[in-house]
Amino acid sequence: MKKRKILYGLLACVSILFILYTLVTNYRIDPGAEVFLSYKTGLKRQLNLPVWLNVMHVHVAFACISMAAGLLNFSNRIFEKNRKFHRINGYVYLVSVLVVVITSGYMAPYATGGKISSMGFNVLNILWMLITIMALVQIKKKRIIRHRNWMVRSYAFCFTNMSIHLITSLFHQGFGFAYSTGYTIGVYGSIGLLLVIPNVIIRTIGQSER
Repeated sequence: MKKRKILYGLLACVSILFILYTLVTNYRIDPGAEVFLSYKTGLKRQLNLPVWLNVMHVHVAFACISMAAGLLNFSNRIFEKNRKFHRINGYVYLVSVLVVVITSGYMAPYATGGKISSMGFNVLNILWMLITIMALVQIKKKRIIRHRNWMVRSYAFCFTNMSIHLITSLFHQGFGFAYSTGYTIGVYGSIGLLLVIPNVIIRTIGQSER
């Protein structure tokens, strides 16, 4: 139980800081995404900037909502005191993930790094949706532990953007790769990390509950 509390505390700190950073960056500092768009070179599809920006802002907003909703539903205190809120908030999370996946699907063809990166994003979107649906299926069958484990796996995908940019920075600034190449590595590297790390966490939580 102590390990679980520590993990939740760390998760809360990282999630809240990332939400604040994302909102400030995308809605205050660079609402036109000029810095990010400067890396998109050689696009094969013409970018309709006003539409793309609107979709991106919706994408960012619901990504933050999904991260916040997921964080709240991992709280034992909230679950024990108000299960109705937990259930409703779970559907808020599900709808938010769906919106993020749909908007990401629109933006994928314009991904930095071209078609290879675009394919990676489509894989990420499919995996996230399938894993989230598995979490829903498990709770409908009253399998609480399995539901929690699938939610851990699903919630990991809320950190897709963070993971991609950390890996991109490592390869671009650390190893001198071209930004587009580093970004493509970041996309596929994130797929691996977001599948492996949750299972490590699940095993850690499971051991702490024995």
